[in-house]
Amino acid sequence: MSRNYSRAAADSTRKRRRRNSLLLSAAAVVTIIVLLATEQVALLYLLATLGVSALLLVVAFADLKSAEQLTVPAPADDAAAIADRSAARVAPAAAASYGAAAPRRPKRRQRR
Repeated sequence: MSRNYSRAAADSTRKRRRRNSLLLSAAAVVTIIVLLATEQVALLYLLATLGVSALLLVVAFADLKSAEQLTVPAPADDAAAIADRSAARVAPAAAASYGAAAPRRPKRRQRR
């Protein structure tokens, strides 16, 4: 019972956030149209500058390190060893196999 309730609560929260973001976007569009119609370009420039500054601050203070720790760590990459031509130091188990171990048949010659 609680599983269904939490799913319903998550759906309602998602719908509420979507509705709020659509209303905020509509309000921004109406504000821009009104400023353009009344030829308040200086105020529009000011709002655009403040908006870009706010976006840059959000990106600057975003906690990306904790979000990175929540993801599964990527497997070790041997690209640096290959670039340094030190593939001999790489363990054979680390080499990726993309196909079957059987040798390929030679290509047939085309008839003329």
